[in-house]
Amino acid sequence: MLPVYYEFQHSTKLLSGKSALENIPAELHMLGAAHPMVLSDQVLYEIGTLSQVCDAVQEDGIQIGAVFHEIPADSSSEVVNKIAEIYRSSGCDSLVAVGGGSVLDTAKGVRMLLSQKVHDIMELLGCEILTRGRHVPFIAIPTTSGTGSESTLVAVIRNSENKMKMEFISYYLQPDATVLDARMTLTLPARMTAATGMDTLCHAIEACTCLQKNPLSHAYGTAAIRMVGDYLEKAAKNGKDKEARLGMANASTMAGAAFSNSMVGMVHAIGHALGSVCHVPHADAMTILLPYCMEYNMDKLSGEYGELLLYLEGPEEYAATPAKERGKVMVEKVRELEARLHAQYGLPLSLREAGVKKESFEAVAKAALSDGAMIVNPKQVGKEDVLEILEKAYEPEK
Repeated sequence: MLPVYYEFQHSTKLLSGKSALENIPAELHMLGAAHPMVLSDQVLYEIGTLSQVCDAVQEDGIQIGAVFHEIPADSSSEVVNKIAEIYRSSGCDSLVAVGGGSVLDTAKGVRMLLSQKVHDIMELLGCEILTRGRHVPFIAIPTTSGTGSESTLVAVIRNSENKMKMEFISYYLQPDATVLDARMTLTLPARMTAATGMDTLCHAIEACTCLQKNPLSHAYGTAAIRMVGDYLEKAAKNGKDKEARLGMANASTMAGAAFSNSMVGMVHAIGHALGSVCHVPHADAMTILLPYCMEYNMDKLSGEYGELLLYLEGPEEYAATPAKERGKVMVEKVRELEARLHAQYGLPLSLREAGVKKESFEAVAKAALSDGAMIVNPKQVGKEDVLEILEKAYEPEK
């Protein structure tokens, strides 16, 4: 059924596949840029990924104006402000960001500062308060396949003073172009490949089933689920499989576009709380919570989950499963996938494995109910519901 009204934006141009990196100079020229600032982190600098990108960028008259490769895993307003000052003093005219979610979100923050002509990112805190401002060309090159930051309207940046993670939401945060090149994820460890892949799956499932779902988010989300089913285990098993790597990169980008336009749900609300209260890595929280939250929503979403079985498992499994059972079977298949990833790569299946203490449950539940993602969950969630899910996820029955 069509929603009464919806909005959808995915204005980012995709450069995906063989030699995608080598097309960056032409893209910069089309954006009117010639002196980009390249952003990355220390790990990518040390393993040579950053150097590979810089070599590809510096062609056809493009000269890198500055390089900053000290973005931490949990970037902050202080880092964003510092990079913006270096950009201004180096005569740069564009941004090229190489990395995972922290690097890409940092680049979004720097772009906000520059476009709005301010010097402290905290001046721009809020949801959809930005005007377009001055255009700063921005190319994103993701090196993981999970956050979807390369296609979202969101940036998460930690406030240096109070240590809280701040969320910025604006239609002007999407990059001008995203480069999906298998070479960028070939060195991603199997454990990280599995975890970020489950993050992608969770993004897609919630985007397809939350209250703000729409036809376009559904199309992007179901395509992402199909690719996760086809490529996740292949990419984790053989990191040098370029087809599988590129498949997961595309899945992450499509799932990012989907949830960025429709939102997510209770898995992310509780997962965000586990991250802030118990410091559980986001992808691990998604993996642990996903089947339990799907079971909680089953009475509202049995049909929707049943439809998604087609995309995760294929037409034969879907056709062989009675219509009334498809929703439950979808949850079973998610659990089976997680069990294989747990056995092969150590992906956690319980909160206990993730180091969560039961005495933190009250604080987690309180934080989860205050999370914006809970608003669009199809079924109302109370404190006792969250506590029950946490109990079930703490030490699953064997």
